[in-house]
Amino acid sequence: MSFEALVEQQAGVVSLAQAVTCGISASTVRRWVGEGRWRRVRPAVFLVGGHRYTDEARVRAVALWAGPQGVITGPAAAYWHRMLEQAPAFIDLTVPAGRKPKPPAGVRLHRRDLDPADVRQRLGVRVAARPFAALETAVALPDGSVFLDRALQKHVPFAEVYRAYCRNMGRPGSAAAGRLLVAAADRADSAAERLLVRLLREAGIGGWVLGHPLGPYRIDLAFPAQRVAVEVDGWAYHVDPERFRNDRRKGNFITRSGWDLLRFTWHGLHTQPAESLREITDTLARAA
Repeated sequence: MSFEALVEQQAGVVSLAQAVTCGISASTVRRWVGEGRWRRVRPAVFLVGGHRYTDEARVRAVALWAGPQGVITGPAAAYWHRMLEQAPAFIDLTVPAGRKPKPPAGVRLHRRDLDPADVRQRLGVRVAARPFAALETAVALPDGSVFLDRALQKHVPFAEVYRAYCRNMGRPGSAAAGRLLVAAADRADSAAERLLVRLLREAGIGGWVLGHPLGPYRIDLAFPAQRVAVEVDGWAYHVDPERFRNDRRKGNFITRSGWDLLRFTWHGLHTQPAESLREITDTLARAA
């Protein structure tokens, strides 16, 4: 690969070793840094002139500094898997337990031996596998439960996150991760329904009942007069395939019985309450 192609592939950052391999001497690199043509961003890692120091470049620079034994972990790994839109201010880096490098500024170092199942190579960077990255990021972020909900719905199955948790049980943060996963397994049946009830009451919307019987099922929240059913899809269906299939059979029965069916997730109710209420009120108006 040519030097130009390498620079393009790595978002403008290269290591000294890579430059030398491509035929650029160490003395030339030092001269270019002195002239301002290149910028030193990590020990023996440089940003080539004409390139912005983007989030991708920041993560790649840490990976290049760490070498083949380093693994990008935590929220930076979630960013690398596109589960977060931006890289964090501090890049988490995991190295084998026996190594003791001095971390440069902006790097949070973890000395631990990771299970091979928790490590992936993605776009030229050794990074925490998606389930492990989701779990660590949920613990690290202030809104970790919201992040985990979104990750489970869009990026990774619950069972894989749970297996990553089991592989890392007992490590720092595993207790908090366990609490998040316990909530994840059954959050909708309690928290989301309570949230929906609170939203309806605050909006002054009445005429609904909880657990309305219909055939062999009970509708989560029903407006019997308008024959509008509201079902809250929770996190439990990530755990139990039979629960998922039963929810779908229930939904089909509701619509075959002549009811309008609306489905919401805890995440949707939490992040878009106005839009959720608007959909309910619009459906009720049409039904009336």
